[in-house]
Amino acid sequence: MRAVREKCVWSQQITHRDLVPYLIEESHEVIDAVESGTRADLREELGDLLWQVLFHAAIAAQDPDEPFDIDDVAETLTEKMVRRHPHVFAGETATTPEQVLVHWNAAKAAEKRARSSVLDGIPRGMPALALAQKIVGRAAGAGVVIAAEGEAAGVTPSSEAELGEALLRLVSTARAEGWDAERALRERLRAVEAEVREAESES
Repeated sequence: MRAVREKCVWSQQITHRDLVPYLIEESHEVIDAVESGTRADLREELGDLLWQVLFHAAIAAQDPDEPFDIDDVAETLTEKMVRRHPHVFAGETATTPEQVLVHWNAAKAAEKRARSSVLDGIPRGMPALALAQKIVGRAAGAGVVIAAEGEAAGVTPSSEAELGEALLRLVSTARAEGWDAERALRERLRAVEAEVREAESES
């Protein structure tokens, strides 16, 4: 990576922002390899994703004000993982996945004390469906249950396959009506976020 950054004229000009589309693409290629690729595909795509991390670290190392390199990234990650695994590194006990999650969430909450809402820290660049699942999960964790309007009128899927069919039907309806399914969900999520923040302010 160091040699590429120093000797490749294209790489020399690249910034963190320039790399974002490639990071998104490589992440999706890893997902494709996990879900439908071969072991060789996964190995290759993980390498491509790792290259993105190395590239960002190389760019960061040249920052004149706040430089850091891949060793700093690894050190920060190691410290975080040690904090979030007290049942591994600090004598706490966790014999079930649920108990592990309790330790994880407690450590994460301690790290994020400055946050004023359970919604803080959710990346808004996520696809709307993934963003919806994240927001609903965070809201539920804070005791705020979000009910979809008119949900009793529909049939509740009983499996992921049925859920996929239901989602596809909704997208097909959106297309037939000339609606933007992604925008529709994002607009609803903005209202959900307002509901959650209002509930938090009242508690």
